[in-house]
This record gives sequence, C-alpha cells and structure tokens, in this order.
Amino acid sequence: MTTESPRWFTSSYSNNGGDCIEVAVNLAASRGIVPVRDSKVVDGPVVAVPASAFAAFVAGVRGGTLGTV
Repeated sequence: MTTESPRWFTSSYSNNGGDCIEVAVNLAASRGIVPVRDSKVVDGPVVAVPASAFAAFVAGVRGGTLGTV
C-alpha cells in the first residue's frame, strides 16, 4: 500500500503576490492523480485531477493552444 504524501509546489512563474495554486505531481505515477489546492488555504479543499487531464492541460499551456481571457 502506498502512503506517499503530496509534495506541494507552485510554479516558478507564480510570483504575483500569492494568488497561486499548488500541485503535487509526485502522486501522478502512484495514484494516477495530481492534487491541486489554493496556496493561500493550505488546509482547504483539494481537487484531485486525473494525471492524463493535468498532462493535457500543461501541454496546452506550453503549446499556447488554450487561448486567453
């Protein structure tokens, strides 16, 4: 049984005054999820994103295919 704890981090690009999310990609291989949380509310809710969906999101950001708001 895996008892691995999430290792949270924020992107090095997230230096905008604290309005960031944190992710724990270390659980992608062992659990198939990438936990995501608000960096300002570390004891708050965590969204468990499927690892494949998170990888597609990152690829879209890197490739510039997500558009802008």
